[in-house]
Amino acid sequence: MGALQKHWLAHKHIYKLYWTLIFPITGWMIGHKLEKLETERMTMFRDKSALYGRELKPGEPPSWPY
Repeated sequence: MGALQKHWLAHKHIYKLYWTLIFPITGWMIGHKLEKLETERMTMFRDKSALYGRELKPGEPPSWPY
């Protein structure tokens, strides 16, 4: 039996007890990471839209993220 199988079998009871917490927390973590990556990607477009875009004064922080 491999080391990974022994590890899984040793903690099998934890997975049975807490699977209702493991999946939502894992989903939240993945979603949070994707949201951060999307925000980072969208920063190249901030303050440049035709409707809301404007020139920033020297030293003025960008409008977002906060």
